[in-house]
Amino acid sequence: MAHSLSRRKFIGHAQGMVLATPFLSLMGCSDASQDLVTLDGKTMGTTYSVKLAGTPRGIDERALAQDIEETLESVNLQMSTYRPDSELSRFNAADEGAWVSTSADTRFVIDAALRVSRLTAGAFDPTVGPIVELWGFGAGHDDPQLPSPEDAAAAREVVGFSKVETRSGDSAVAKQTRGVNLDLSGIAKGFGVDKVAEYLEREGVENYLVEVGGELRSKGVGPGGKPWRVGIERPSGVPGDLQQVIELKGEALATSGNYRIFFEQDGRRYSHIIDPRTGRPVEHSLASATVVAPTTMEADALSTSLLVLGPDAGMKLAVEQDIAAFFITGNGESLSETSSPAFARRFKS
Repeated sequence: MAHSLSRRKFIGHAQGMVLATPFLSLMGCSDASQDLVTLDGKTMGTTYSVKLAGTPRGIDERALAQDIEETLESVNLQMSTYRPDSELSRFNAADEGAWVSTSADTRFVIDAALRVSRLTAGAFDPTVGPIVELWGFGAGHDDPQLPSPEDAAAAREVVGFSKVETRSGDSAVAKQTRGVNLDLSGIAKGFGVDKVAEYLEREGVENYLVEVGGELRSKGVGPGGKPWRVGIERPSGVPGDLQQVIELKGEALATSGNYRIFFEQDGRRYSHIIDPRTGRPVEHSLASATVVAPTTMEADALSTSLLVLGPDAGMKLAVEQDIAAFFITGNGESLSETSSPAFARRFKS
């Protein structure tokens, strides 16, 4: 049966794209143009921006920009699912039981993804790609639709984080079931932000705001010596419409949203956010989940996890694990917000 689309913007992987992108701003900094250096470009199928509130004396900003590009490109070479020569693509093409050697970085990110999968009992799952593709929400798709029960059952046979194992002592990964694929898009962009931040700190940069696809990490202060201020987008679909503005102090932030990409069929709405445990789009009222954490990799994976879990189970996990989480529930006309105790303590909300 034919269906109609309410949105035709399909970007990236259903688990992991930061769709409720934090609106980056330098509010209250009238002298920003004098103090701020911005380096930006494209990476990982999205954009990046590095804002520096002054640079150490003697640093060549053009060389800095080149090194940032190379840092992000190295993550692409390791973890891209679109490059056949990437480490992740080599793993996905390997036979079951074959140990595939990876870099220490790729092994680190896979281990982190599997830890979050265990923590969330599978609400976050880096093997969910086949189900996402089946629903038509993968990158390059513009015609999502309901899959047949038979196709859905077949896709679920090759999904499950427990089907992937890493070997202690070296950087090697293996799959237990033929057809299992890894997609680290729900965590790799955050890792890329962290790698850029680590590079900047090695170069002596003390005041920065690094952002890739809306996921960010800060250190020090912004222009004029004021804290970096960022806005959490209101799930209204109106660009620049902010729900809350917060000040970051050496922290990372990621937001995952459930309101921009969906399709409607027979009067029912299907979100692009897939619950790996059921193989179906989530049906709860949580519109966006924001997490503030020490690293962007952690914030990236946890914001997606909490969004999949929903307002009740997600907040329960945030309370139990002391996660600084900020939830917006409802739709663009009727919204409510909830903060975890850790978020409320940090931002006094």
